[in-house]
Amino acid sequence: MAGLSIWHVLIFAIVVLLLFGTSKLKNLGKDVGGAIKDFKKTVREDEVDPKLIEHANTSETTGTESKSQLKG
Repeated sequence: MAGLSIWHVLIFAIVVLLLFGTSKLKNLGKDVGGAIKDFKKTVREDEVDPKLIEHANTSETTGTESKSQLKG
């Protein structure tokens, strides 16, 4: 029992091809590829530039100081 050899993988691939056909496997590959592409795009969009965070914090701080000065 040496695990999976190349022959086991090859036979498995042939059986899967016979069961599902090439068109279904092609569509499945497209769907999986599209999902991975969308996931990567979302991850890239969610990454925020530290300069933007610093700028937002500075704006909020200045806004609160002016509000407290108006109350006092």
